[in-house]
Amino acid sequence: MSSPGPITTSPDALAPLTGRTALVTGAGSGIGAAIAVAFAAAGARVCLADRTDGAALAAVRQRCADLGAAAVTVQADVSREDEVERMFAEARAALGPLDTVVNNAGILTEAHVAEMATAMFDEMIAVNLRSVFLCSRAAVPPMVEAGFGRIINIASQVGQRGGAGMAHYAAAKAGVIGFTRSLARELGATGVTANCIAPGPVNTPLGGSLSQEWTSSLMAGLPLGRSGEPDEVAPTAVLLASVPGGNLYTGQTLGPNSGDVML
Repeated sequence: MSSPGPITTSPDALAPLTGRTALVTGAGSGIGAAIAVAFAAAGARVCLADRTDGAALAAVRQRCADLGAAAVTVQADVSREDEVERMFAEARAALGPLDTVVNNAGILTEAHVAEMATAMFDEMIAVNLRSVFLCSRAAVPPMVEAGFGRIINIASQVGQRGGAGMAHYAAAKAGVIGFTRSLARELGATGVTANCIAPGPVNTPLGGSLSQEWTSSLMAGLPLGRSGEPDEVAPTAVLLASVPGGNLYTGQTLGPNSGDVML
């Protein structure tokens, strides 16, 4: 059976996403910002979505524009169905059909199960897992109709190995991994792939919310002995989005995690 969708390389090997259009959630800082800029550098048009449409998101848009990319911003809470629908409508109106969606938006809090409020657990699941379902559901039908698409979901190594004080976060991220594998099997030969990136500790504003005790314990066990930087995670997203680089990946979880999880 021949593979559906584009199978040739970009005419410019330095811009493997030329002609592509991507939506990145949680693009105002950290890994989302780095992925958006990397996509722009690789030639893609980018829609940058975040819960707050402030100076930080505008600065990321400007970085993308400085690279010559068409870049727009959308403010949306991706845990809400109505806002996800509006976000996709605005992105498509501004940039046209979307062939790549990166579900990166997320929160990070810390509490042991015995002391965890139900509201904290529910918020984590809504923002870090429900959003992936809502955005994937909105993204997939046009991709299937076009015969090509890339869904890239940002999980975490905590979803693979667990973490004391982070049961709710681990549950959400493990859910993202399971959801992605199931989505990949559903999409099969449609030309649309679904994959995860499960970073380890990365120096981002989100990671800065963790206690020093948790951070020190995690760092002590890293074979590489250091946290990563967002710019070290972003190339994995470019690979998964690219053709032919990402063609054979689906249902996979790639781990730029400093060796914390080895599979």
